[in-house]
Amino acid sequence: EEEEGEGEEKEGEDPEIAEMPVQIPDDSDFSSFKDQCLSPDGWTSRYSKGGVTVWTRDQENQTVQKLKMRIVCKDVAAETLYDVLHDTSYRRKWDTNMIETYDIGRLTVNADVGYYSWKCPSPLKNRDFVTMRSWLPLGNDFLIINSSDLSRHVSSDVLQTSQGPHSNVLSLSTGSLPKWVVNRVSQFVGPKAMRKIYKASLKYPDWKRKHDPWVKPWMFPEQNMLQNISASDLTLQRVESLENIDESGVSEEKRHSDDDDT
Repeated sequence: EEEEGEGEEKEGEDPEIAEMPVQIPDDSDFSSFKDQCLSPDGWTSRYSKGGVTVWTRDQENQTVQKLKMRIVCKDVAAETLYDVLHDTSYRRKWDTNMIETYDIGRLTVNADVGYYSWKCPSPLKNRDFVTMRSWLPLGNDFLIINSSDLSRHVSSDVLQTSQGPHSNVLSLSTGSLPKWVVNRVSQFVGPKAMRKIYKASLKYPDWKRKHDPWVKPWMFPEQNMLQNISASDLTLQRVESLENIDESGVSEEKRHSDDDDT
């Protein structure tokens, strides 16, 4: 016989949320991520145009897929792409999907926690994300892993820049996303976002020369003035709410119109 209350939901609990301990990525995680970005195994090409390529990969859960994107960036140094992805001050200049962003605290010399508020394309409501960001310059490769969410929404993405013989390549790989999200992102939102990062990177050196050119705490840890926090004080939360969003009432014309603002 079950004890009273056993198996029942506690007041205030959300059955859709699964809590997990937060683990800071180590060298093996970065190596695995790099292999994922470069390997074609298991990936299906969904888009290839204007230097942007998008792939998807099915997951065991038939309702979700992984997404991987790559853009060839001519006349942009790998270090510049790396700086653009880190520099929250500059992000306010080019990221039109951003409502607000700021750093919260430092976990290690190459890991921190930050906040990002995203103006989502229809039919999604705007969302708040708390992410753990880890980074690792490794020879000609510059890797960044963003683990989200430490708040209430499901999404995760990782980014890498690597230097080739004549140009630099920016690769992005997401965590598991609902198929309808992947379908839209792979054809419209994703390619447009990748080109936006590329254009922002072309303008970054001139902007940075006028805005604290030597301040790069992601490169120089002694410049990092964030408060120290412990990973043991954080909890990773996943929810399945995105999979249950119905976008059937959103017309294709409306979708494309929204994407033009992305």
